[in-house]
Amino acid sequence: MNRFYIEKDAEETTKLLASLHNTARSSRTHMARQLLSTGLYAGQESIMELLAAQDGQTLGQLAAALGVKPPTVTKSVTRLQEQEFVERRASGTDARQIHVWLTEKGSALLEQMNRAIRDAEARAFNGIKKKERKQLARILARIDANLNGPVQEPKPKSKKKSSGKKKKKSAGDES
Repeated sequence: MNRFYIEKDAEETTKLLASLHNTARSSRTHMARQLLSTGLYAGQESIMELLAAQDGQTLGQLAAALGVKPPTVTKSVTRLQEQEFVERRASGTDARQIHVWLTEKGSALLEQMNRAIRDAEARAFNGIKKKERKQLARILARIDANLNGPVQEPKPKSKKKSSGKKKKKSAGDES
């Protein structure tokens, strides 16, 4: 599509979404760098946080909570297990289910992980007032809802209301 024909508002929206995408990428990259100091890879902190809140969840529960497919969680849990941060145990009631538990090493890592996350957040929001952060949170939540909700037809542009006054006809307009 030729950029010259895109409406000004649409072009601004495109720039905003590109900026949002770039900011999210920068945030993930910075967070990944911070987490490497703990021995974690990006994404693993989410699993660790879920287990810290409720240890012994199944792979399916973790996947549902993260909004990802079970194979994605299985791969991450396998890495965490290789690093000795978590362990898998068979369910006591259903042999088909595997539960994931934090190890002592994993529990000890939580404070270091949280410190790395807080450092990344502090850098990201440096110089941004609390009121602005709240406003940004509301806007991002709305964008997320718009993207994850049902598809809606765009609202038609409103036509300008007439003032009720009739145009005067010029002498050449009469037929």
